[in-house]
Amino acid sequence: MGGRLALGLQSFRDMSAGRQIALIGTLAGGLVAVAAILFWTLKPTYAPLFSQIDSAEASEVMTALDQLGVPYRVDNSTGQIEIPQQRLAETRLQLAGQGLPKSADIGFELLQQDSGFGTSRLIEGARFQRALEGELGRSIAALEPVDKARVHIARAERSVFVRERIPPSASVVVHLKGNRGLTDTQVGAIVHLVSSSVPELTPDRVTVVDQSGRLLTSDGEDKSSRLSLDHLEYTHRVESRYVDRVQSLLIPIVGRDRVRVQVSADLDFSRVERTQESYDPDRTAIRSEQLNEEERIGADPLAGGIPGALTNQPPAGGVVGQQQAPANATVPSSRSQQTTRNYEVDRTISHIQETPGGVRRLTAAVVVDYVDQVNEAGEPVRAPRSDAEMETLRELVREAIGFNEARGDSLQVRSASFMPQTDEDEEPIWTQPWFLELAKIVGGLLLALIVMLTVVKPTISQLLPKPPEPEAPEEDEETRALTDGIEGEGEEGDDIVSLTHEPSGLAALMGPKGQDRQQLDLEAVREMVREDPKRVVQVMKQWLAEDGNG
Repeated sequence: MGGRLALGLQSFRDMSAGRQIALIGTLAGGLVAVAAILFWTLKPTYAPLFSQIDSAEASEVMTALDQLGVPYRVDNSTGQIEIPQQRLAETRLQLAGQGLPKSADIGFELLQQDSGFGTSRLIEGARFQRALEGELGRSIAALEPVDKARVHIARAERSVFVRERIPPSASVVVHLKGNRGLTDTQVGAIVHLVSSSVPELTPDRVTVVDQSGRLLTSDGEDKSSRLSLDHLEYTHRVESRYVDRVQSLLIPIVGRDRVRVQVSADLDFSRVERTQESYDPDRTAIRSEQLNEEERIGADPLAGGIPGALTNQPPAGGVVGQQQAPANATVPSSRSQQTTRNYEVDRTISHIQETPGGVRRLTAAVVVDYVDQVNEAGEPVRAPRSDAEMETLRELVREAIGFNEARGDSLQVRSASFMPQTDEDEEPIWTQPWFLELAKIVGGLLLALIVMLTVVKPTISQLLPKPPEPEAPEEDEETRALTDGIEGEGEEGDDIVSLTHEPSGLAALMGPKGQDRQQLDLEAVREMVREDPKRVVQVMKQWLAEDGNG
């Protein structure tokens, strides 16, 4: 190897100056390209440490990274701190142990800090309010769609000189993850969470805003739209309940991926309140009864005679010696009886309030996949289900949804061939982080290998001389004489073809004519002499013996 290198250097010195510079430049460029490709391939992939961080805290985080020995870099366009992706989770846990980043909401641990001597009541109240806001922000950030949240509370000042005090209010700013959104139920939960944590704070005094500035709480004027959304959500829940009932009944029979169910519910959201009063004439009861009896004995001194002036005169005085009426004489009398009864008629008063959301009509559609069968030729085929089986499934669905024909419900159960389903929820393999890293490494190594084979290796081959060709084996005197004899007889060209082996003879037959053919035959004979000279000698001796006999 040392001798070849010395010869290569000598041949390099013998080259012209321009060729030397071009050769050195090509070799250096190839090596630099290979080194750059390998550096890019083996360099770790960096990822943002925190998506959002204040500039004031970035320096503290960088100092902590230096102490932990974690390499990092700062993106010039976004200002984010990036670290190797494989150390992302570990570094976040280590920084969290040190209380970084501090931009996260601070809760009641703020009250544990030493407030110093002589802190005023105003400062203590502000610290408590800040701690309460931090705790509420943490609680809201625990929701799945929320990345982080900030809460601002405006508390009412208590004063004996103010008659009309302004009630407290609160505002919440939520930063959502990606393109996620909050439902009305989640917004309502945030509102009630904040209002329940602050005394005298009502839900209508809480405002929720996202990072884009969109108001998520209603202002109380558009109640009809909120009711419509509530109605749609309730309708969706009712329809989903019917779908789940049908699927839970049919899946064990036909299979999980072989049935599709859709239910449309027409619900009545009207509020009805009525008061009903009814009477039953056949059912009566005595509520009260009054009996009045009156009896009179003797004539009424004020009654009698002909009405007039003389009738009302007082009776005349008695006369001495006039005989009185006997005691047993008949005395006139009168008697009267009066009865009053009060009956109570049966009466029913009903106050009826109908709950909204009743089902007015149901429409259901069920599609069942074909069954797999084997035909007479033994090939798998798909065939529709029998009428008896479809009727059985139809009856099961009718009972599952509570089918009511009088209500106008509609049900359709059909059998159709399903297309093969693919798992769309599974992410493609080329989107996985490990696949991208592996593709980067493999691609870099292949590119480096291509540069080595196409640039570096040819350049090195130019510097090193080619190895000498192996010397031909020495021929003995008998073989050399035979070869010289064949070369002398090659001009006639009569018996040369018989000495060639089969491939060479076929090549001679297929080859050119005339002088070119003789040259090819001569080369073939020479090759045979080199490969097996003893055999050629035996053939020549046989020819000479045949010529002598002839």
